[in-house]
Amino acid sequence: MRPGSLDPYEQALMQGTRLAMVTGNGERIELNVDRFLTTVDVGDRTVLERCRGAVLDVGCGPGRFVSELCRRGQLSLGVDAAATAVFLARRRGAPAVYQDVFRTVPREGLWDTVLLMDGNIGIGGDVTRLLGRCDSILTRRGRVIAEAASSASCDRVLQMRFDSDDGPVGPSFDWAEV
Repeated sequence: MRPGSLDPYEQALMQGTRLAMVTGNGERIELNVDRFLTTVDVGDRTVLERCRGAVLDVGCGPGRFVSELCRRGQLSLGVDAAATAVFLARRRGAPAVYQDVFRTVPREGLWDTVLLMDGNIGIGGDVTRLLGRCDSILTRRGRVIAEAASSASCDRVLQMRFDSDDGPVGPSFDWAEV
């Protein structure tokens, strides 16, 4: 990501304000910041029930999944490229590191499950590269649990910017939907 790309996201996390991502032609993808800041819900629990062994939450945000996994006694770690997200995750007691997933992560090759929730399959705008990276993080029999778009026909790479109530903010970045 370009320097400053995540600044609007980090500000929205700190203030609990609305935020979306917008394409150059004005298409909006709303981000549910309130949901990121709460605890896991019923749908999230169905995801967590599928996690086995040590879990790495890629793009953990403020740590709702990691904190719940820790509460359950499951070894887990969040990794996020947004310093504010890592701060908020740690504040709720979730172990998290401020790190780009495309760089070396702790316990590389020893994770049993990698989570890509809240649309994080789109990180970097190259799903094949991201899933290949996840494969290198996992154990030989590891699994990726990813949230996909609601439309089966959605498979695209987008140039996005964050968009607040005041209009587009920050530099553009690549994002994918599948």
